[in-house]
Amino acid sequence: MDTDSLAKLVFGIIGGLGIFLLGMKNMSEGMQAVAGAGLRRMIGLATDNRFLAAGVGTIVTTVIQSSSITTVMVVGFVNSGVMTLNQAIGVIMGANIGTTITGWIVTLPIGKYGLPLLGSAALIYLFAKGDRWRYWAMFFMGVGMVFFGLVLMKDACKLIRDVPEFEAWFHRFNADGYAGVIMCQLVGCLLTMLVQSSSATLTITISLATQGVIPYETAAALVLGENLGTTVTAYLASLGATTVARRAAYFHVIFNLLGVCWITIVFPWYTDFVQSIVTEGIDRQIAATHTMFNVANTLVFVSFVPMFGNLLERLVPAKGFKEKPKLTNLDVHILDTPALAIEQSRYEILKMAEGCSKMMAWLNELIGQRDQDRALSERLRHREKVLDSVQDEITHFVTDLLAGNVPHSVAEEARQQLRLADEYESISDYIDSILKADQRLRKDELRLTEKQRLGLRELHRGVAEYLDEINQAYRDQNPNVHTKLDAASKGIRRLIKRLRREHLDDLSTETIPPQVSVAFLAALNAYSRVRDHAQNIGEVIAGEK
Repeated sequence: MDTDSLAKLVFGIIGGLGIFLLGMKNMSEGMQAVAGAGLRRMIGLATDNRFLAAGVGTIVTTVIQSSSITTVMVVGFVNSGVMTLNQAIGVIMGANIGTTITGWIVTLPIGKYGLPLLGSAALIYLFAKGDRWRYWAMFFMGVGMVFFGLVLMKDACKLIRDVPEFEAWFHRFNADGYAGVIMCQLVGCLLTMLVQSSSATLTITISLATQGVIPYETAAALVLGENLGTTVTAYLASLGATTVARRAAYFHVIFNLLGVCWITIVFPWYTDFVQSIVTEGIDRQIAATHTMFNVANTLVFVSFVPMFGNLLERLVPAKGFKEKPKLTNLDVHILDTPALAIEQSRYEILKMAEGCSKMMAWLNELIGQRDQDRALSERLRHREKVLDSVQDEITHFVTDLLAGNVPHSVAEEARQQLRLADEYESISDYIDSILKADQRLRKDELRLTEKQRLGLRELHRGVAEYLDEINQAYRDQNPNVHTKLDAASKGIRRLIKRLRREHLDDLSTETIPPQVSVAFLAALNAYSRVRDHAQNIGEVIAGEK
């Protein structure tokens, strides 16, 4: 073969593969942006019902066109405690089915439309004003790249048949016996580990087979190996994760390994069965081989989900110490899926909201006690420090998210989350300041008057209820919260004014120690600030700020 032909072969495969991978990335990111809210709702449907969880995994992976992304995402959710191990097992099974749609896309005889589709979508992407149009255009740009990259790889593979040395080398990998099948599986596994995309190696396999470079049986064995290679991504994502997250990643490896083992045993009959169902087109036969393998694997193992859970608990035992240095469960691996990353950070802000409500309950108990519970007091003070650190972790996570290419809706929600985290942290500061003021009085062997204590108890009840309603509105994403709670907010403000006025009147008729007066007014101001920050949260939820 001359130098020009060799260059065409190498550049065609490398260039086609690169365009194909970029196309897959654009398809995935475009669809994630368009269907982001739907994906978030879909993941929420993944219950302990293994069949429903498998269905969710299938649909989500079909949408985002990457089982690796789905599996890494699942590992992130398990790591954050949003998803249980049994839910993750079901979703991972479904993800293996969903990823097989790529093989069928590749078989469509529309490669010649790749460039026109890419060009048209690129124009829309460049000149469209709305985000939704731009992300749809990104998706179709990806589709065009996939087809154009496929054409380049197929054209390059044609050149292999003109070189006897290359063709002879490929013929060494022949699945004409169990040793040959295992050799081909190892090659497919290694290629997928290097490329980090089973879709790409599947496409190369189809290209080689359609050009007659390799027979169907060899292609089928390569496909089985590619299913093993794709598990590496999830395994890498589990490094440094919690025990439960590592169990989910290990299940992905075990699931595919067991599947490949039992299909290898019946390999001759399996390939004959596929060819008897799909009689025309070697590309369709290869796509069917991929699909049937994952469907059969899921049907065989879906009934054993609890057993897998028990096995993984033995293989990856829990550690007897805190595994994570961080206070939140935010996982950087999920930043590649913005629509789901923003849901994970929202989950952490909800925990901040819950923490503030607990602090209010503890404060109410403490200021009403004659002799304060030291352990409870320390718990409240510790929670305030924890919320400071949680805000920092959320801020870093959301800032990293905003640094990427995210849809406008996700960017808007991310900015709101930064504001909400700051508001909740400020609320915790003021709750802590009320306790400190009360403790300073006790240290000086002073207490608020009975009238002051009754007034603050009434005020505390109103502010606590208001905060709880605000938190529930954020949990429910209720945009009408500001209007609904406007009367309660004004009522708190009127009560604070009344208590302050009554206190000033009492100063002219009673002898009240200066420390008591300062502590009471400081408490009124702190409760007022808690109300203000809670009101700000309501305005953010309502979209007013």
